Amino acid sequence: MRYSIVSILGQALRGNRDWKPVWREPTPKAAYDAIIVGGGGHGLATAYYLAKNHNLTNIAVVEKSHLGSGNVGRNTTIIRSNYLLPGNTPFYEHSLKLWEGLEQDINYNAMVSQRGVLNLYHSDSQRDAYARRGNAMRLLGIDADLLDREGVRKLYPFLDFDNARFPIQGGLLQKRGGSVRHDAVAWGYARAADQRGVDLIQNCEVTGIRIDGGRVTGVDTTRGFIGAKKVGLACAGNSSRVAAMAGLKLPIESHVLQAFVSEGVKPLIPGVVTFGAGHFYISQSNKGGLVFGGGLDGYNSYAQRGNLPIVEDVAEEAMALMPMVGRLRVVRSWGGIMDMSMDGSPIIDKTPIDGLYLNAGWCYGGFKATPASGFCFAHTIARNEPHKLNAAYRLDRFRTGRLIDEKGAGAQPNLQ
Repeated sequence: MRYSIVSILGQALRGNRDWKPVWREPTPKAAYDAIIVGGGGHGLATAYYLAKNHNLTNIAVVEKSHLGSGNVGRNTTIIRSNYLLPGNTPFYEHSLKLWEGLEQDINYNAMVSQRGVLNLYHSDSQRDAYARRGNAMRLLGIDADLLDREGVRKLYPFLDFDNARFPIQGGLLQKRGGSVRHDAVAWGYARAADQRGVDLIQNCEVTGIRIDGGRVTGVDTTRGFIGAKKVGLACAGNSSRVAAMAGLKLPIESHVLQAFVSEGVKPLIPGVVTFGAGHFYISQSNKGGLVFGGGLDGYNSYAQRGNLPIVEDVAEEAMALMPMVGRLRVVRSWGGIMDMSMDGSPIIDKTPIDGLYLNAGWCYGGFKATPASGFCFAHTIARNEPHKLNAAYRLDRFRTGRLIDEKGAGAQPNLQ
């Protein structure tokens, strides 16, 4: 069933009795041409683009829980392409362009809202760094505007511009950035992949990866063995554990990242704002709640929950930026498992095992990269070689020293 104003009106006249299930619940086949491990945004997008761009339909996505139960449903929904380094900028710009046409492509309302992303700066040195990043973006045809103090005040008059410790001097604005409804991304890609023949197998945890003669032959799951010519791993924070089943030790660590939502209020924040004197970002959802987050909890964990010191730290940064939010109540919080790479940039590549492919190391940038990640990972799996957009995201760059250190923090995952 294709969604349209005609179908909505027709269903309304029939009492909404004829809506069909959004996707099938198939029984796993004995074997597939390709299996994607991980039913989150990246895994579902990969399956969709494998079917759409490479005409592969004998594909399965296996997910240990329900689709979208991982990080794709546990983030702050921000999309942007305001990066500096050559390995990152074209990739994230391609992702933003895919976001711009996503709803028409998959026939699903993902609530893409290009309301703008503003990165505040609080010192002369930070202004110079933002000017450099903005110029690098413009050289590649990406929109970027460096605003002074008054330019920011016109957009966000309620910020604490004269904070004694962190006065706001200006900001770098990307107007095409914004936010997307995160769970709708998972549902939309799942529906679109299913319509192209992909089997979406939920509650099917991978317990082993079978290898014969240096080549992958399939996966052992809680629903039995499933054969496959190719296997792609898109397991986010659990990438290390799943890759270990194939004898691989990845250059990533798993850390918890918390996010929060306040009670709903009237429209207040027109776009996405980041606090340059710390690690804090905030926007407003369509339901009125303020969605915000900060830095990692700082310890290795596979748990989807965080600790109280980070809650306090995030609240302090919120108050430094917007003192008025101190009157709001936080109604819920959650934690996602971040697969932090050594240089803060992702991995989309073949592994040393023939037929086994890896999509991991997304750190904070996983959600905004969803379309381009699936696009490039599908290309890598189908053609057994990287797309030019993910050519720099090689697994062996940590051995060769060709790091993509966007943040300039060095080879320390907890500082990325």
